[in-house]
Amino acid sequence: MKVVLIQEVPGLGNVGDVKDVSGGYGRNYLIPRGYAQFATPDVMKKVDNLRAKEEKRQQALNLEMADFAKKLEGLEVVIKAKVGGQERLYGSVTGSDIADYIHQLTGQEVDKRKVILSEAIHKVGEYGASVKLSRDLNPKLKVVVVDERAEAKAEGKAAQAEQAAPKPDDASAD
Repeated sequence: MKVVLIQEVPGLGNVGDVKDVSGGYGRNYLIPRGYAQFATPDVMKKVDNLRAKEEKRQQALNLEMADFAKKLEGLEVVIKAKVGGQERLYGSVTGSDIADYIHQLTGQEVDKRKVILSEAIHKVGEYGASVKLSRDLNPKLKVVVVDERAEAKAEGKAAQAEQAAPKPDDASAD
């Protein structure tokens, strides 16, 4: 079955692409959700118009997101997580956690589905990720996962050292 994509479908294609898909996938998923239309002669005539509109939209999106992409490029995202034995996390770090961190840091919303992890994050360490802001803008991030208890212990030791440090004596200034 031939369909014309009306929206970008990850793993399948971009707006205006003509794809040959299985009948069930086209009829039960793509067409009901508004991702595609049957590739009829009338729709095929409109494909160029669809592609031109999508290209203009992508260029506008690139201009709009260029500054945000520069902010995100090389950003170090530090996620504090509960850690069990062998530095394994209770649960995992997800795109949602990273999107929340970016929102707190920059004040700009990032859709959790646009955060692409290079691998599943189940341990403490450094990982790679990217954010798909547009078709052309995919800034790369560095995700650092740390043990929240180790962080708290380090802060506690610093506070103890500060309290134990000798205080300057004001009485000797007579």
